[in-house]
Amino acid sequence: MTALLDVADLRRTALQPACFALQRGECVAVHGPSGAGKTLLLRAIADLDPNEGEIFLDGHRRESMSGPQWRRQVGYLPAEPGWWADTVGEHFPDWAAARPLIEALGLPEEARHWPLTRPSTGERLRLALVRALVVEPRVLLLDEPTAALDRLAVAAVETLIGSRVAAGLSVLWVTHDEAQAARVARRFLHVEAGSVREAAA
Repeated sequence: MTALLDVADLRRTALQPACFALQRGECVAVHGPSGAGKTLLLRAIADLDPNEGEIFLDGHRRESMSGPQWRRQVGYLPAEPGWWADTVGEHFPDWAAARPLIEALGLPEEARHWPLTRPSTGERLRLALVRALVVEPRVLLLDEPTAALDRLAVAAVETLIGSRVAAGLSVLWVTHDEAQAARVARRFLHVEAGSVREAAA
């Protein structure tokens, strides 16, 4: 079976060569101590920082497409997402497409009109997840997407991502929560001192 995302000898400053594959409709949990290189790994895959090595998406080399084209298909949700407009709704060109996801994550329709000073950290994280999903990436790189959420919101995020994985989305999910890793994934990558390796649950 051909992998959807194939990472070969990916390396950058503070990250040793990494090789692994991600299948269609697979969620792989990434864990390891703080400062080990988990965020560096995701940013290198998204091609946001200088890096070397090869990455293929469905057999196509990353270099065969522009940066924006790559990041539309290989989406990255950082631990602290950026915002650039005055209101929430301005970040969603098609609010109608976003609305079902907004509702699934327990956020109200009126969130569209909120000023950016209104949502809490947890609400911003959920809104940023919607922003990442609404463009329908083929691969999604998640960096601690539930770190600031309460138990109910965590469950909503896990359910939503799980449904997308079942529909074919491939996910790399960085989490410090071992129980969460066991819930959302069947394969695990351990990152420590810049080294990336397959790990047991």
